Amino acid sequence: MMKLSEAAKIVNADLTGEDTVFENVSTDTRTIQPGSLFIALRGPNFDANDFIAKAEEQGAVGAVVNRVVKTTLPLICVSDTLEALGRLARYQREQIPIPAIVVTGSCGKTTTRALLASVFRQCGNVLASEKSFNNNIGVPLTLLRLRPDHHYALLELGANHPGEITYLTGLAKPSVAIITNAGPVHLEGFGSLEGVAKAKGEIFEGLSSDGTAVINNDDHFAEFWRRLAHSRRIISFGINQPADVMAKNITLNSEGRPAFQLVLPTGQLEIQLPLIGVHNVANALAAAAAAYAQQLSTDAIKAGLESVVSVKGRLVEQKGYRGAIIIDDSYNANPLSVSAAIAVLAKRPGHSVLVLGDMLELGQGAEQFHQEIGKRAFEAGVKQLYCYGTLTKHTANAFGKNARHFDNQEKLLTALKNDLNANAVVLVKGSLSMRMGNIAHALLEE
Repeated sequence: MMKLSEAAKIVNADLTGEDTVFENVSTDTRTIQPGSLFIALRGPNFDANDFIAKAEEQGAVGAVVNRVVKTTLPLICVSDTLEALGRLARYQREQIPIPAIVVTGSCGKTTTRALLASVFRQCGNVLASEKSFNNNIGVPLTLLRLRPDHHYALLELGANHPGEITYLTGLAKPSVAIITNAGPVHLEGFGSLEGVAKAKGEIFEGLSSDGTAVINNDDHFAEFWRRLAHSRRIISFGINQPADVMAKNITLNSEGRPAFQLVLPTGQLEIQLPLIGVHNVANALAAAAAAYAQQLSTDAIKAGLESVVSVKGRLVEQKGYRGAIIIDDSYNANPLSVSAAIAVLAKRPGHSVLVLGDMLELGQGAEQFHQEIGKRAFEAGVKQLYCYGTLTKHTANAFGKNARHFDNQEKLLTALKNDLNANAVVLVKGSLSMRMGNIAHALLEE
């Protein structure tokens, strides 16, 4: 709760109209709650200043704008509404100095954040990022939800250009900063794999001097990140390399859900993870390392890891069309996450089918990355491949005769349904803008 006049002072602007109190902050008129301050963001293809009337209809009590608009709402006029959003978030964070745990990486950010939330909820009230609120809009909006009764803030930080994580970690002011891994993601913005690793390492720039850096010892860039952490405390995790927090004796049940021995500096725990895939053991280790850094009990760590709920669009398994098993991993895709998904699919009994959309933002190496995924799927023993998009033509060619390529999702879905039976295990994946979730949902509706 804050007065409009106080918000105006924070963003170094004047308030025009009645001074009143707002409860929440929103940038979206579709989800705005009554009593909110509406911040009118602008982008290449939209100008939310045009939706002030809609915000007022939805119950907004004030608006931050960057040009004069006709309205009866009290207005705070600034030159840059996105900057104003960040200033308000920074102020809110400073008022509530609870421990913040932040996570970044090329893969596993959202699942690790879900694991963190499940663990830390065992010990107190948690504020956690919603969905994938990990950019320069989502992180400030999450911080603006901080309240005095929260005990921990758990934030996911993403980026597709250098400098973005520096900004976000400066807002979050973390006590613990986690890097899950670095892979060929957003290469159009970062230029190279080294550029990706450097950008992920920005997370330590906002880490307090007495904070903890959590680093994946299995990653090629582990030593590089250690240097970026400087004199801060480091807790490492890993499956293949020696680390402070490790997993031993990993086994998979028939559904691909791992059981393992979690090795902490304080002892060992037997964990049955409800998520699918060995790669999620690494995400669980990252969450356990952060919990250990914050001195959570081993009981809390075990209870949290074993009760985590799968995140929508990330290896969520259900029965679908004609009794086939549908694994929806459609939220996003890059070579690292697709390889992990193929490993999951290949270990499942039944007739394995991969449905793949383009992996985007891979720069000049995009064709090669797609070819390599086709080869990897074939070598792993995937039985059939259905591809959608321009780049996956290279994936289909590399896979061979049991691959089919489509430039239309409806045609792909029709062909796929004709081939399915109760013995099939279908994994659906692709970059977010390829909308592969449409296919997964269609297979689940039957």
